[in-house]
Amino acid sequence: MAACGNPGPSGTPPDTGSGAAPGPRAAAPLTLAKKSGCLACHKVDGKLMGPAWTAVAERYRGDPDARNRLINKVKSGGAGNWTKVTGGMPMPPNYPRVSDEDITKLVDFVLALKK
Repeated sequence: MAACGNPGPSGTPPDTGSGAAPGPRAAAPLTLAKKSGCLACHKVDGKLMGPAWTAVAERYRGDPDARNRLINKVKSGGAGNWTKVTGGMPMPPNYPRVSDEDITKLVDFVLALKK
């Protein structure tokens, strides 16, 4: 079983939670998310250990500082923002294991999702 920060076995396709194959625009970010270990705790449109990314996008839609706040949260980890969803389980820090550039790409992908 994969844990946060540890991608699952090679060759296992990411479970987006939707049952549908990701579109071409989602393929690269989902591959990056799998490589970075994000899919061990998150799905695009369903709760796993962490919140669904569509729920994250919805919560922060219209927040002008969302991008910077989420980049910092993904880098540093922490708890408190999604306690009802995670049961208090903190998000692990991802930097320096995941580069600044990749974290920014992943956050941009998540924020662009629609429910």
